Amino acid sequence: MIDTQTDDARTWLQSALQLMGFPDGVQVAEAPDDPDGQRWLEIPEEALSPAQKELLLNREGEVLDALQFLLNTTMHLQTDSNQPYTVELAGHRLKRQQQLAEMARDAAAQVRSSGEEFVFGALSAAERRQIHMLLQDEPDLSTFSRGKEPERRLVVRPRTADAAEESPDAALD
Repeated sequence: MIDTQTDDARTWLQSALQLMGFPDGVQVAEAPDDPDGQRWLEIPEEALSPAQKELLLNREGEVLDALQFLLNTTMHLQTDSNQPYTVELAGHRLKRQQQLAEMARDAAAQVRSSGEEFVFGALSAAERRQIHMLLQDEPDLSTFSRGKEPERRLVVRPRTADAAEESPDAALD
């Protein structure tokens, strides 16, 4: 059963897509093992033309990211809840989660091996947050974000007593 807030989010996303000329069909999807407890809304790819799919997924899913950001911002303004939503299309988010998990494992291994901090390249705030969450239970590592957008970068380093001097991982960005 879908709760009212999730149905409102689904309706908002469907309306936004209709204004863009996309067909009906946004569905609440089963969330994969998602550490943030997000609710997933899926745009069925079979209902889209190749051009519509390309528009949403072009440039590493920038438009999909923008829709997700607008959805979450709107829903947070309309309710007292901070329930996050993930907008999925054609397995894009799931694939990216797998890539981020692999990147987190590789960074952790490099930091453990070298003893030096590892700085990720450009990541969205949501991607930085995911990696923070993936590494938060590692007792020998700490994560934090450094810099200001658009140059904000995620850093992984060995956990030390003075690791709290930067933006702590508790801030999650």
